[in-house]
Amino acid sequence: MQLTTEYDVVIAGCGPTGAMLAAELRLHDVRVLVLEKDTEPVSYARIVGLHIRSLELMAMRGLLERLREHGRPRPAGAYFAAIDKPAPAGLDSPHAYLLGIPQPVVVSVLEDHAIARGAQIRRGGTVTGAEQDADGVTVTLAGGERLRSRYLVGCDGARSTVRKLLGVGFPGEPARNDTLMGEMAVGAAPEEIAAAMARLGSSDRRFALRPVGVGVYSVIVPAAGAVDRAEPPTIEDFRERLRAVAGTDFGVHSPRWLSRFGDATRLVESYRAGRVLLAGDAAHIHPPIGGQGLNLGVQDAFNLGWKLAAQVRGWAPDTLLDTYHAERHPVAAEVLDNTRAQTALLAPDPGSRAMRRLLTELMDFEQVNRRLLEKITAIGIRYDFGAGPDLLGRRLPDIAVKHGNLYSLLNGGRGLLLDRTERLAAGGWYDRVDHLADATAALDAPAVLLRPDGHVAWIGDDQRDLDAHLSRWFGRPDSIAAEHRG
Repeated sequence: MQLTTEYDVVIAGCGPTGAMLAAELRLHDVRVLVLEKDTEPVSYARIVGLHIRSLELMAMRGLLERLREHGRPRPAGAYFAAIDKPAPAGLDSPHAYLLGIPQPVVVSVLEDHAIARGAQIRRGGTVTGAEQDADGVTVTLAGGERLRSRYLVGCDGARSTVRKLLGVGFPGEPARNDTLMGEMAVGAAPEEIAAAMARLGSSDRRFALRPVGVGVYSVIVPAAGAVDRAEPPTIEDFRERLRAVAGTDFGVHSPRWLSRFGDATRLVESYRAGRVLLAGDAAHIHPPIGGQGLNLGVQDAFNLGWKLAAQVRGWAPDTLLDTYHAERHPVAAEVLDNTRAQTALLAPDPGSRAMRRLLTELMDFEQVNRRLLEKITAIGIRYDFGAGPDLLGRRLPDIAVKHGNLYSLLNGGRGLLLDRTERLAAGGWYDRVDHLADATAALDAPAVLLRPDGHVAWIGDDQRDLDAHLSRWFGRPDSIAAEHRG
């Protein structure tokens, strides 16, 4: 079968990570095709939580209000191992809350955003093969169709076909325990449920019944060991496990959705192999404790999108695309470690319960509480950009500027020179970097250079030093030429 239309980037998987990446690439006119093996969107509305950093990224692209229409803001805090502590005071974000929202809504909003920008999304497109050469990747679909692309990105989940085709290592620990999770109607009286929670909830943190509607509960219960998670659980599985753990099945019936998750923890050895890259659950898996998985994947997409676009458009510095692995792999490794720690703190054995009591006391110290919240919400990330002030490599909060708020200036996915000196210039990088001269900006520095993902790439007031950093992140200060494209 002959090759079909050539694309710049083919993305396997149209979950939150794939849809976000497609939208980011389209901000830079990259020709994108997203292949989703499922022919229809998922029918169940599993509630997920968007943490502070993800909310900030959505605000940067003008998507936050659209998501808020479908979500419910909840107070920040009680994230780490569900230890009930309020968020520390003075978090430097106007988005210091958790947005509970159905996952299909997140995907739908991001899909619509990508399509509006010109991305193509094809459902029923299952990747079965991929071969790369010096010029691109040939992607084979079920049925034999072959597509030609300059790059392929696997955003196709924990059982990623792209990762397996790539043959990169995926080291870590296999699942030892499974947990059942779902939403369903419950026939038992609220008093009976409250009594069971009081009796069992503090001794086994993997057991919970929480109301999500009139007569409808979110149900979490330990499974009997680890099984093939490709097989979804049934309502009878829930009844059996509830009877085993609580002595009653609470009259559960009429499920909205049912799923199971395990405690497998794995991280891919490399996020990139030539012209094939991985993002989201294709690159890392871990228990959903702390609600970090979706957020981590969306943040992967934000980190990768502008860099891959720069490679396609021809202005990327030689090492720019390699910084995707260099920056995101350590972040994922920290997430895996904190979920391992949370898993230990949630275990029912006496030693784990003692550790939990000790950490609960330590979290009364604001610095401890703040550090743990920063880990879960990703606002404490600092990429290694070399020596410099503490702000270098960190996110810049959504500060006030003369045109309103900073993040509204990042909607186009370009870099930004925020200049309180009013005498610097973006010069030959004007086609990639915007410039705001604003002596009134609420910034404790003379000027900063922001990457499209909102991280501070430079701080100072010297034009020559700025030019060097513009070259480091945004390439040569001349017009894009076709012969230099990646």
